Amino acid sequence: MSETYLTTEELAERIKYTPRTIRSQLKDSVLLEGIHYIRPFGGRKTLYLWEAIEKDIGKVSKETGAVLPMASGGYCHG
Repeated sequence: MSETYLTTEELAERIKYTPRTIRSQLKDSVLLEGIHYIRPFGGRKTLYLWEAIEKDIGKVSKETGAVLPMASGGYCHG
């Protein structure tokens, strides 16, 4: 199976978030290393796995209703 690897900027275009939001709020809280993104060859570059993100993108909102991300990295379930 072939994976689609995206840079932060390419992912931002697809999911309509800024690259900064992806790096500071989504990465390591919603997007998890080894599942949603990798660091090839142990480097600093981050590549996102589109198929894993596409599969999980609506999970939180479907399971819990309205969910708002908070500055602390948590969520407000309202």
